[in-house]
Amino acid sequence: MGEAAVEIVKPRTDTREYRRIVLRNSLEVLLISDPDTDKAAASMSVSVGSFSDPEGFPGLAHFLEHMLFYASEKYPLEDSYSKYITEHGGSTNAFTASEHTNYFFDVNYDCFEEALDRFAQFFVKPLMSADATTREIKAVDSENKKNLLSDAWRMDQLQKHVSAEGHPYHKFSTGNRDTLEVKPKEKGLDTRHELIKFYEEHYSANLMHLVVYTKESLDKIQSLVEHKFQEIQNKDRSNFHICGQPCTSEHLEVLVKTVPIKQGHKLIVVWPITPSIHNYKEGPCRYLGHLIGHEGKGSLFYILKTLGWATSLSAWEEDWTREFSFFEVVIDLTDAGHEHMQDIVGLLFKYISLLRQTGVCKWIFDELSAICETMFHYQDKIPSIDYVVNVSSNMELYPPKDWLVGSSLPSKFSPDVIQKVLDELAPNNVRIFWESKNFEGHTDMVEPWYGTAFSIEKITVSMIQQWMLAAPNEHLHLPDPNDFIPTDLSLKDVQEKAKFPVLLRKSSYSTLWYKPDTMFSTPKAYVKIDFNCPFASSSPEADVLTDIFTRLLMDYLNEDAYYAEVAGLYYCLSNTDSGFQVAMAGYNHKLGILLETVVEKIANFKVKPDRFLVIKELVTKGYQNLKFQQPYQQAMCYRSLILHDNTWPWMDGLEVIPHLEADDLAKFVPMLLSRAFLECYIAGNIEPKEAESMIHHIEDIFYSGPRPICQPLFPSQYLTNRVIKLDRGMSYFYPAEGLNPSDENSALVHYIQVHRDDFLPNVKLQLFALIAKQQAFHQLRSVEQLGYITELMLRNDSGIHGVQFMIQSTVKGPGHIDSRIEEFLKMFEFKLYAMSEDEFKSNVNTLVDMKLEKYKNLWEESGFYWQEIYDGTLKFDRTEAEVAALKKLTQKELIDFFNEHIKVGAPQKKTLSVRVYGCLHTSEYADEQKEANQPIQVKIDDIFQFRKSQPLYGSFKGGLGHVKL
Repeated sequence: MGEAAVEIVKPRTDTREYRRIVLRNSLEVLLISDPDTDKAAASMSVSVGSFSDPEGFPGLAHFLEHMLFYASEKYPLEDSYSKYITEHGGSTNAFTASEHTNYFFDVNYDCFEEALDRFAQFFVKPLMSADATTREIKAVDSENKKNLLSDAWRMDQLQKHVSAEGHPYHKFSTGNRDTLEVKPKEKGLDTRHELIKFYEEHYSANLMHLVVYTKESLDKIQSLVEHKFQEIQNKDRSNFHICGQPCTSEHLEVLVKTVPIKQGHKLIVVWPITPSIHNYKEGPCRYLGHLIGHEGKGSLFYILKTLGWATSLSAWEEDWTREFSFFEVVIDLTDAGHEHMQDIVGLLFKYISLLRQTGVCKWIFDELSAICETMFHYQDKIPSIDYVVNVSSNMELYPPKDWLVGSSLPSKFSPDVIQKVLDELAPNNVRIFWESKNFEGHTDMVEPWYGTAFSIEKITVSMIQQWMLAAPNEHLHLPDPNDFIPTDLSLKDVQEKAKFPVLLRKSSYSTLWYKPDTMFSTPKAYVKIDFNCPFASSSPEADVLTDIFTRLLMDYLNEDAYYAEVAGLYYCLSNTDSGFQVAMAGYNHKLGILLETVVEKIANFKVKPDRFLVIKELVTKGYQNLKFQQPYQQAMCYRSLILHDNTWPWMDGLEVIPHLEADDLAKFVPMLLSRAFLECYIAGNIEPKEAESMIHHIEDIFYSGPRPICQPLFPSQYLTNRVIKLDRGMSYFYPAEGLNPSDENSALVHYIQVHRDDFLPNVKLQLFALIAKQQAFHQLRSVEQLGYITELMLRNDSGIHGVQFMIQSTVKGPGHIDSRIEEFLKMFEFKLYAMSEDEFKSNVNTLVDMKLEKYKNLWEESGFYWQEIYDGTLKFDRTEAEVAALKKLTQKELIDFFNEHIKVGAPQKKTLSVRVYGCLHTSEYADEQKEANQPIQVKIDDIFQFRKSQPLYGSFKGGLGHVKL
């Protein structure tokens, strides 16, 4: 057992302590001590992934990842690990990649020792019972069915399919019932036996990397880890080694045409390259991705956008291992761009040719290196569960000193290394994947796992050279130096150390809430400006035009503001139910300049007809593609439409959009802005006077002068988000056929509306959800195997609280699932009554700890306070008030609350079930249509008639008067 003294490079602002140790069984561990954390976490990365799947057993590594959660010899009760984690404020998950599998969890720090012991048993002595094995195959099959109609999964597998058959890259990694049960049975194989054999063969301590993160001292954590993990067997296995490249000559110089599920055209240009992991300090792919993916003037994207051919472009290294890697350029095309594929590929190769001619530029590398260094040293704290996963994934790939850094700090300028990868981006090494619905009926092959239709053509170097010659002669050039890089990273000394946001300024035009950074000591700021415009949602046309308006603004800003994003200053304009929002976050030094640019673009907005047509096409396809959402997402949309007053269905948007022209938008925007109220929140490293002057300046631009752009709102014009009040003792259901007739998945959202925001009922509902969450997952997913997506979650709709079950399934229809939820609630009722006093107190303490968990960064804190402002609840002291209410809560009060609002048949209960029927359950849908309403069960036939017939909850937003100075 050794402690290897190695200096681990960490951010200058990082006060955590780190220690690397290697246990006697060769398990390599990184210990992290963080006295400020409320959550402890651990992650185990095992250097075995889907590439190790045995021949004829696709998905076995992924299936094993599922099975380790069930039980162990030391803790044989099924799902008791997940139950323990959930009941102690934590969460747990895992993922299987090609060369490694990562298991991770977090939990309230005072329960960490037992949680870690339970976790360690995954790797010491797991139990994989025959019964659990049979059941969990259904979960993997359901997971795979969820992905079958996803273009991302389909394209990923198609790229693998067009590669050497004997190479592990070619494999199908998820698994399904056919690969894990049916085919093995036909060959006389026992899946459980193969599972145990795979575990015994591959899971060895010397192939594992563990990260443990908690409050304790390093010595204490070390003794904990030594005690719990030294029992893992070291079988002295070697890392999986790949022989050869996945793409031989027959898989290069190819054009693959393929038919996607969704509307839209996409071009994916891929080159096999030397993996940059071998030169991570030189960062060749970061340098090339930065330039090829740039969006400023003179960039490839800028030219394609100007020509009206592309709506997005990205460039990065993808699917990399130590032995092989790919550099990928992904371009979303417009309809016009689809007709110019050859020109676009020609322009891409012309830009690559420009990079070769200009040579590798030291100033660009130095600028990129400086940006990366600032980002590394001023990185925000993230949740401990995410941090441990990032670090454990790095441990296998980098020397210990760079475990925290990974590839994020390119610091060695080496033109030769970059040039080598640049030379690989050649016409004789390229694979082009071209997606479009236009290819329907023009393909001659089918990918076996997802059923993707495709065809392959050879392309030659001379063809690409022709495309380059024929491409438009546009002025491609390298980016300019980045003026948005922050140089002043000093912290402001704010006298008023306000614990909560304060109302700094209020006028008939705006309110400004302000909160200085008192916790994070970081040179960053957060700005949110909500334009409340009554005309924004006055009709479906207004709704769509507001959406196009905000997207056009983003479009106009991109060529300049892209530099800000590269430098770590982010911005977004988006439409809301009551207008639109401007959001900014990042380094505060140049934030004022960016805000000025954004505000000026809004104030001087003019419609460019060519850009209007591109954005209109993009929005149209967005509406058309809503029918390809997962059924559970469709159910969530219907739920929102039923409950939220003054919202328009997407079908209305789809109907009006073809008739909208640039002239309509030109007339609409002045009207949209003619009446507005600005609700603002500024937080972080900004002084109060600075915040005030920002908003004062914005008011001057919009509200002053002889012909102001905006007028203040009349009191009658304030828009508020009102929520439909369901009737007590009533159960409503809305049946709908899935929008995609090919989707076998059905979905149910079973929503229970409970109360208007108030501290005491809030904590009762939260406590119910905490206790019921894991039990629901265990019963409905692990035992009954209704579907991979099975979740119980809290809901907050503009201050109206409730709880919902969400299940997606191919096994059973939504009506049946609804009845299973009712059965679960009956079963839960017994458990609630049987709960001991100690168990009750333990659950209360867990919820208290979860509530008292500190914000980890400015964005988390600002997100909470902004939600309070946006909803109008303004309960900035919510945490303290709810903790006080929780501490007084009795078990009887919780049971009374359950009996009144949640129990099956409860007199006060208000339920809404949204049932989306997939193609396997259409007959059930037809039967449900014929059913007559029961006295307390009502079918909603028409959402809008229903909304009109129901009362509304009062809004927490009382217009301008809802805040008093």
